[in-house]
Amino acid sequence: MSLKYSNTTADYLQWGEAMNLVRSLYKDRDYKMSLLIAIGCFWGLRISDMLALHWKQILNVDEFTIIEKKTGKQRTIRINQQLKRHIADCYKQIQPIGINAPILISQKGTVYRVQSIDVLLKKMQIKYKLSVKNFSCHSLRKTFGRQVYNMNSDNSELALVKLMELFNHSSVSITKRYLGLRQEELLNTYDCLTF
Repeated sequence: MSLKYSNTTADYLQWGEAMNLVRSLYKDRDYKMSLLIAIGCFWGLRISDMLALHWKQILNVDEFTIIEKKTGKQRTIRINQQLKRHIADCYKQIQPIGINAPILISQKGTVYRVQSIDVLLKKMQIKYKLSVKNFSCHSLRKTFGRQVYNMNSDNSELALVKLMELFNHSSVSITKRYLGLRQEELLNTYDCLTF
């Protein structure tokens, strides 16, 4: 729950900073959070969908399909080879009770709550001196979107169409607003003026 009139918009991490965070968390033996940040940034799933994942869905497979909780729509995700290795490494380190177990189990033995993840992310932001302003679960999804957009800057319209489909947005304009591109474009107008 946010405070009345407070800004609750999540900001994205720069890709390099996100990948450094994944490596730092792994090095610091925080394997669950390393995995959370990695899959959030590589797949762009909402936190509710990430918390519903089980090891059997993502371990040693090339792709998997989920039904998104919010939209009820089907989404197929292909697993990048580097991420596939990271998932396997985290599995070995975490040593879950079995392949059917959820991937994000708290110390209490239950699946993390969204609020708990947000608290952990705020602590990470401080500990790892992250430059992101508003860091929350949704930041991972936005990091994915921004990276896809940036990697396809030579054909940004195609990137936006792809993201619109992946995010199940109804229009490209919604995707632009979601990624903060619309606001960025408007603010760049001021930079065009000369004295």
